[in-house]
Amino acid sequence: MIESHVLRDEAGGIRHGFFTREGGVSQGIYASLNCGLGSADAMDAVGENRARVAERLGAAAGRLLTVHQVHSPVAVIVEEPWPSASPRADAIVTRTPGLVVGALSADCAPVLLADRQAKVVAAAHAGWRGALGGVIEAAIDAMESLGAERGRISAVVGPAIGPDAYEVGPEFRVTLEDEDPANAAYFKTGADDAHFQFDLPAYCLKRLKRAGVGQCESLGLCTYTNESLFFSYRRSLHAREPDYGRQISAILVM
Repeated sequence: MIESHVLRDEAGGIRHGFFTREGGVSQGIYASLNCGLGSADAMDAVGENRARVAERLGAAAGRLLTVHQVHSPVAVIVEEPWPSASPRADAIVTRTPGLVVGALSADCAPVLLADRQAKVVAAAHAGWRGALGGVIEAAIDAMESLGAERGRISAVVGPAIGPDAYEVGPEFRVTLEDEDPANAAYFKTGADDAHFQFDLPAYCLKRLKRAGVGQCESLGLCTYTNESLFFSYRRSLHAREPDYGRQISAILVM
């Protein structure tokens, strides 16, 4: 488990962790801490892995919540475990003590946020589409509806695919620059003139800073290149594997 000094709470009121793929029970391509309910992994193994994550953060197994992620700009507020299926969204916000909110990822950027004073936390799943659509801002808005203030919010962009591994086509760059010409700063030339390398973590940081959070950082860890530590959707495609695991980043109010 990786922690950030930006989110670390010496008073112990908030706990968080960017979990790696290590320390679980899953086998094969899912080895070992696969927390993805949407994977084809054995669900009993995924359940055990998620229970271990909750326990590591000091919570009961059934108190770890994630949403059905769909690359949307939708944030939901949660006060208790879902009564049935989890909602379709990409950010989850709470102020309920002992309730762990998490974001699953395997190249997209997980973003954890906290207002220590208001004791409001959030976890967001920010792929390029969700980030462009405003999922980070939606999470901040939802936090403010629970009493947070954006100037007090600390946020961290967790392990995600790095710019050296994230090659995209020209239509991708056009889409981002149509939203804001300044987004050109997050691209560099790829293998040829028809391809570019996109810096997703830096783009997410830009969105956080523009939203006015008090403090933010990126861990700067690439999921694609660090195979022993992280699952990667793009790496699984290049390896022609049939599926891929998902690591989890999670946070809670104690």
